Amino acid sequence: MSTLHYDFKSGAQLSSRSILIWRIVQTAVWLIGATILTCLLFFPPIGVLLFWNILIPIAPFLFVVAVGVWRNVCPLATTNLLPRKLGLSHRKKMSPTQSGIFNLIAVIALYIIVPLRHAVFNMNGVATGIMIVVMAVIGVTLGFVYEWKSAWCSGLCPIHPVEKLYGANVFISMPNANCDNCQNCVVPCPDSTPNMTPIKATKTIYHRISGWMVVAGLPGFIWGWFNVPDYATLNSLNDALIVYRNPFIGFVVSSIIYFILLLITNNKQDKTITSIFAAAGVSLYYRYRIPALFGFGRFNEDGLLINLNGIIPEWLPHAITIVTTLFFFYWLVFRKPNHSSWVIRPEFAKK
Repeated sequence: MSTLHYDFKSGAQLSSRSILIWRIVQTAVWLIGATILTCLLFFPPIGVLLFWNILIPIAPFLFVVAVGVWRNVCPLATTNLLPRKLGLSHRKKMSPTQSGIFNLIAVIALYIIVPLRHAVFNMNGVATGIMIVVMAVIGVTLGFVYEWKSAWCSGLCPIHPVEKLYGANVFISMPNANCDNCQNCVVPCPDSTPNMTPIKATKTIYHRISGWMVVAGLPGFIWGWFNVPDYATLNSLNDALIVYRNPFIGFVVSSIIYFILLLITNNKQDKTITSIFAAAGVSLYYRYRIPALFGFGRFNEDGLLINLNGIIPEWLPHAITIVTTLFFFYWLVFRKPNHSSWVIRPEFAKK
């Protein structure tokens, strides 16, 4: 198997030692993921705490600053790539239409799954664990058919649209610890394209629709999501509708604002508008998530990590969210683009 990797600093291929270090890190993170999955299935309260209240709150910040780190060590990605690493994949290349359809399905899955957290996943560790297992099975199955990351990591994964929205101006490019060489399995490659955004790939109508749905709709969707409480049980159809109603009202309002801005600027400021909406989305997430983690949330103990209510001043978590908001707007909107990709593209495969 080829081991053509670019070195992080010099641009040469990764040394055997560097590859070994990355494999150790990937294995360690995979084992952590397996431990969290085990807790979700057999010790649900612990699993829910680890997954929804520790791992997931860290992810958006990591996507903004160094999404390449996550792209290198994601446990689902490591699992999905096993068939390719073991030489068992058919290595089929996706057509632009297939890639666009997969991207659109990923966005739709994101908007379907996230509201279900209020109804199922936030309270049910076993259900969350089963969801992760299903995703892993889908990812591995696709890995047997398609080349490298094209089908899952850059296609059907519901997290990938968020990576593309928040990861448009990363701090630094990481070495590519997964792909031995570049097969052009996805064009443009989200990992290796500088300043990648959801609207950068416009090859098909599916790419354009999925890009618009993420950029325009996600900030309002996040606002609506945080204005819905968790339901231990859904007692009526109305409860089920509420789970989706507020997020999708927010989605529609946010989308209308986005397209009005595009119209009045004649699409000349589309990159800036995209950056503003990305910053708004991640800022809104932490605006609600940080207080909730420490007992100052809107809905009692929903999303609670540790209750510091009565121990620290009530204004402190909210002051922290002002700082995070200023940081994200600086980082994504005002900071000069550094033209870095998530990871450094490995050498193209010889034909």
